[in-house]
Amino acid sequence: MRSTFHAIETAKRSLFTQQAALQTTGQNVANANTTGYSRQTVNMVASRPIEAPGLTHSTSPGQLGTGVEFSSITRIRESYLDNQFRNENQNNGSWSIRQDTLQKLETIMNEPTDSGLRSVLDNFFNSWQDLSENPENLTARKLVRENALALTDAINQMNRQFDDLKSDLTTNIGTKVSQMNTSLQTIADLNTQIKRIEAFGDNANDLRDQRDVLVDELSKMANVTVNETADGYQVSMGGQVLVDNGNPTTLEAADVIGAFGSDLTGGELYGMILSRDQYVSSFQSQLDTLVNGLANGEMTVTLPAGSVLPEGTVLNGVTYSGTNRTLASDLTATVKGLNGLHQLGYTNQDPLKAAGAFFVSSDGSPLTAGNIMVSKDIQNDANNIAASMRTATSGGTESVVKGNKNLALLMAQFNDTKINFTSVNPDALTGTGTVNDMYSSIIGQLGIQSQEAQRQTTNTQAVVDQVDARRQAVSGVSLDEEMANLIKFQHAYSAAARFMTTIDETLDKIINGTGVVGR
Repeated sequence: MRSTFHAIETAKRSLFTQQAALQTTGQNVANANTTGYSRQTVNMVASRPIEAPGLTHSTSPGQLGTGVEFSSITRIRESYLDNQFRNENQNNGSWSIRQDTLQKLETIMNEPTDSGLRSVLDNFFNSWQDLSENPENLTARKLVRENALALTDAINQMNRQFDDLKSDLTTNIGTKVSQMNTSLQTIADLNTQIKRIEAFGDNANDLRDQRDVLVDELSKMANVTVNETADGYQVSMGGQVLVDNGNPTTLEAADVIGAFGSDLTGGELYGMILSRDQYVSSFQSQLDTLVNGLANGEMTVTLPAGSVLPEGTVLNGVTYSGTNRTLASDLTATVKGLNGLHQLGYTNQDPLKAAGAFFVSSDGSPLTAGNIMVSKDIQNDANNIAASMRTATSGGTESVVKGNKNLALLMAQFNDTKINFTSVNPDALTGTGTVNDMYSSIIGQLGIQSQEAQRQTTNTQAVVDQVDARRQAVSGVSLDEEMANLIKFQHAYSAAARFMTTIDETLDKIINGTGVVGR
């Protein structure tokens, strides 16, 4: 014989289970817009049935059901999609930083515009053309000097911007490492909390979501991988363990930089280090090559007949001295850049004075974009700019022919003269070419790299969005689905309550409506 009150227990279990399902659905709705929240579900199972009691085996058919229970509340999550998202996220993190750096480099270069370095170079060489038309004019000389100062200022400023960009990237590397350390510590703490909670048989769903959000953030910073053990997440970067269950590793910026290319192969940190040490350093080096090639690079020029070379000049291995200094015919010779060409002429001063170097280093070290400057002699007096290559002797005194423009013409043609840039840097982008050729190759390389970075960033972002959409389809909260569940669980709860009422009415009939005959 079955228990009279058995149905009440069945109804009670149903009420409790459906109530839990309603509360969990409400939790999902409340967190529909919470970052990283995973949809939770109540796992319902039929409670353990019982046999109808008897002295021996029951003669009642089948077993007697006892209702429904929920075995657990679990979150809906697919680890495969998580791993795929993190792999793509690190690629996107790296390319986004590289794209940002290259865009900043494009801003520094500022080409093609009327205010870029190319325009300043053109103004400088055009001023030599003006000087060649009137070599005795002091105003024309001052124009050459001012355009030269504008050129060195533009180059110095560009170099400072490169240095500032490298400094910013270095600072950002340190900041990003600090963020990683904070995330790693929090993940380790969550590992400990989750282990403690789940030791009692519960599921720490919300804490697990928080931990996964942190790992997602880490995956954008570096190429992290996750291995879940019985004690929690073990987070690694290449062969380096960053979190071992409850024990985080404190990273230093120097350690992360040292891991570049080995353990560190992706993420924003990889992009920052690569951008600083390859992109910015490469363009800075090529700008140094341009500057050094302009001032000192080997080039071939034709010196016109009648030119008088300064005493002791060495060209093509020949030393010119005394009466041998005057060229009887055109001479094709190799000189060391604009400086070497300038030193073949004479200043506009009396007595006769051979010109010095036009561009010099501000600190005495090898010439770079950071230290190039116009020589102090020229800054102090524009008459120290050479335009003439001829002298005249009168009364035994040799003096410059101030109206001669041979050197000024050669200087005006310098922009079209090919320079051997490998003579100052074996790794120059342009082996032999004009200054414009070298500068164009730098701008061209920047444009191609920037275009590629933009393409990669767009593609990787599209993949990240696609994987995240698939992940959200599995783990995300659909309000339409949750509303349907609310109606479903509400009806089930109402039906269980009605069942409870029916049993109550039945018992009332049995207790109060039977055995009253004869009262």
